[in-house]
Amino acid sequence: MRRMSLPIVFVTGNAKKLEEFVAILGQDFPRRITSKKIDLPEYQGEIDDICREKCRAAVNLVKGPVIIEDTCLSYNAMKGLPGPYIKWFLEKLHPEGLHRILHGFEDKSAEAICTFAYCPGEGSEVHLFQGRTQGNIVNPRGPRDFGWDPCFEPLGYDKTYAELSKVEKNRISHRSKAIEKLKDYFMNERI
Repeated sequence: MRRMSLPIVFVTGNAKKLEEFVAILGQDFPRRITSKKIDLPEYQGEIDDICREKCRAAVNLVKGPVIIEDTCLSYNAMKGLPGPYIKWFLEKLHPEGLHRILHGFEDKSAEAICTFAYCPGEGSEVHLFQGRTQGNIVNPRGPRDFGWDPCFEPLGYDKTYAELSKVEKNRISHRSKAIEKLKDYFMNERI
């Protein structure tokens, strides 16, 4: 069996991430995607390094092609923090606390960053696909069903990610920008 015929395993335990990934990826993706929840180590460091390490760990467990995703929320006033540690900040502080962190800072701007890492198998190169959306951290508005969406207002909009329709968010988000790069890679890949 050729490696290219194996399905790619998207490693995530987050149902909302999976839902967005599938919606944005669309029907024209040239490879079959499955998903699997695997608890991967939470690496520390810079975004790209974290993604490469998570992807290598996933490949070693799956023994085949994988995609992992890492999302960051970087505050400009805090020189990029919480960045890749946003999961832990959100867990402890909730969206209201993510907004309150910037109390006393004039600069409320932030960058939402999504990085997908793909590796075709053990010992192979890890490919990164990154999307970024500029915005501001605001007092939370909208549904509280997906992470920090209620407190991130993308530039040019008067609504938070949580207040936007799923279609509109999926059109402009950091995740959609990263997925477009991922799709381009696979659509232009030579077998």
